[in-house]
Amino acid sequence: MKLVIAGAGSIGCYCGGLLARSGHAVTLLGRARVLDPIREHGLTVTDYDGLNAHVAAEALTLSTDPACLDQAELVIVTVKSGATADMAGHIADAACRDAPVLSWQNGIENAATLCKALPGRDVRAGMVPFNVVPNGPASYHRATSGEIVIQNGPGDLATALSSPDLPVIATDRIEAVQWGKLVINLNNALNALSGLPLVDQLLSRDWRNLMADQMAEALSVLKAAGHPVASTTPLPAWMTPHILRLPTPLFSRIAARMLTIDPTARTSMAYDLMAERQTEIDSLQGYIIRLGHETGVPTPLCTKVSDLIKHAPDHPLSPEQIRL
Repeated sequence: MKLVIAGAGSIGCYCGGLLARSGHAVTLLGRARVLDPIREHGLTVTDYDGLNAHVAAEALTLSTDPACLDQAELVIVTVKSGATADMAGHIADAACRDAPVLSWQNGIENAATLCKALPGRDVRAGMVPFNVVPNGPASYHRATSGEIVIQNGPGDLATALSSPDLPVIATDRIEAVQWGKLVINLNNALNALSGLPLVDQLLSRDWRNLMADQMAEALSVLKAAGHPVASTTPLPAWMTPHILRLPTPLFSRIAARMLTIDPTARTSMAYDLMAERQTEIDSLQGYIIRLGHETGVPTPLCTKVSDLIKHAPDHPLSPEQIRL
């Protein structure tokens, strides 16, 4: 298939590289600062399990011009949430109306934003469970496990896109899956504030208790709003806060069966905060805060975390400092 990755950041480059490697004709639409190193060095993708794949620049089409969308048989949107509306406008202007549009983005509202701007088109939500971080010029490293999930629809897109290194599955419960991912992604901000790799954060019971309290707060809001939550792990979503609160030796044994994390992995928000880039806090904690106002459920912890991210502390914080 002729694919356009609309937003060549870490997720877009990683997935685009593997899709090209599996035989698709991939165009990366992004900023020159991302594409120029790929043009010079090719694209390297690695993962926690030993994958080390190089895709030659000649095997990709690299473009900073949204007009390249006119070649797409499928558009995969991977921009950050704040850029979704602008990208939707580019898709409306340039892409063929018959080309499906997949949202592989954090947050709940992106697919709805795309649908509103692209009436009558095949727009589907998706969920990317894993974390990808830059690992040098034109090199991207997948640091956690999980399978991409997309919304069911016409044609078997999941099978067409899936490969051994990039499994893709389809579901009829994509909204519940997205809520489950949002609850997990609330830790993006805590990890950014901690200054720690994810593994070190998870090995601290104080941090896990804070994670659990924030997750429980969000689950209460979602329950009040009537939103079902599908877990992104083998355990039910409601059980995850209880698992996080367990003593570290027991938690570690259970977690090892559910999730693989690279020892150096940090969340994308941690990198955004370090680089002083705009974060997705309004699409994560911000969404829970807004839904809490609508349902009358207090969200003090999400509110505190959101405020801290927006004021960008210049040093790591402890769980106790966040709770103050």
